[in-house]
Amino acid sequence: MTVNLPFPQKADLKPVKGFEMGITEAGIKRANRKDLLVMTLTPGSQVAGVFTLNRFCAAPVQVCREHLAQEGCKGEIRALVVNTGNANAGTGESGMKHTLETCAALAKDLNLNPEQILPFSTGVILEPLPIEKIVKALPKAVANLGEDNWFDAAQAIMTTDTQPKATSVTVSTPAGPVVITGICKGAGMIHPNMATMLGFIATDAGFAPGLLGDLTREVADLSFNAITIDGDTSTNDSFIIMATGQSSVQIQSANDLSYSVVREALIALSRKLAQMIVRDGEGATKFITIEVIGGKTQAECRLVAKAVAHSPLVKTAFFASDPNLGRILAAIGYAGITDLDVGRVQMWLGDVWVAKDGGRNPSYQEADGQRVMQAPEITVKIDLGRGDATQTMWTCDLSHEYVSINADYRS
Repeated sequence: MTVNLPFPQKADLKPVKGFEMGITEAGIKRANRKDLLVMTLTPGSQVAGVFTLNRFCAAPVQVCREHLAQEGCKGEIRALVVNTGNANAGTGESGMKHTLETCAALAKDLNLNPEQILPFSTGVILEPLPIEKIVKALPKAVANLGEDNWFDAAQAIMTTDTQPKATSVTVSTPAGPVVITGICKGAGMIHPNMATMLGFIATDAGFAPGLLGDLTREVADLSFNAITIDGDTSTNDSFIIMATGQSSVQIQSANDLSYSVVREALIALSRKLAQMIVRDGEGATKFITIEVIGGKTQAECRLVAKAVAHSPLVKTAFFASDPNLGRILAAIGYAGITDLDVGRVQMWLGDVWVAKDGGRNPSYQEADGQRVMQAPEITVKIDLGRGDATQTMWTCDLSHEYVSINADYRS
């Protein structure tokens, strides 16, 4: 089940010049499903990434960080490889060995150095990676490389997702048009820093060396780090932006006229992808926006938004369409703002003013709250009454189906 999530159409996903994808079936977890993806970049492309903060991060995450850190020493990043069905996390020395073997095998197929490859895995944790199947299937993925494979690529990275997640946009800048296309996966084990997901965005804009890294971190904070489904931060989550530089738009600094246009487009597209993950949350029946305003700092607004969005009691109340809204006030109170004056807090559920000056609004009727709770999309707005800072997060409800999906995940 998804919440107001349209199925992507292959024709709507625009090719990005200088970027190709190849997909095949390696049989990593089960037969007859796309589970191995290779992506290649034209020489001169810029690549930047943001990765999980989980200390038990998977071997591919560790290798990605190392290869990005030493980019330029042994060549620029020219290819990415993604397998599903196995996370290669909690696999110790053998997991690292298998990751490096994957990079070496693909490098040989593409005539590159292994350090020019970024590897990614997603799936079951604590299981050995079936390296023989991956190495054997890589040439088939390479043979399938093409610019128009975005839809199949989105399918190839799915795990418990009920549908592929992909979107594309062309934006006009002072220097010319820019194409941006992206895919992601994720439905459970989702929590900021980062959400447990894989996300890949490519654009034909060009960026000066070093400029894309800061932008990628900013984009992640405003999108994939602003969603939560179940509070579990994964071992494998990775978000990558790739710029091939094959358009007329060549951005040399953040002061370039085209920079702000491309920045806003990347943020908007990433938010759309991130919200697709929430709309496809495991067992989700409601899509919920938590908007916190009136904070002293964005950080404290984020604390409150995160507490409300993460609360199992709040999320189960939304699933039941039960306006037990004291649960939200409780989450605000334990969020971590030690000097919060609760007498200044206001709260709205949709268009209904529920809490006024820290207490129940005298005009609030539970029937109004229940009316809003029954909708598939709900906004909770909280005013802390402390300043001008804001933060928005997106989450979903927590249903019986979530338990069933995760109880049967390895079956």
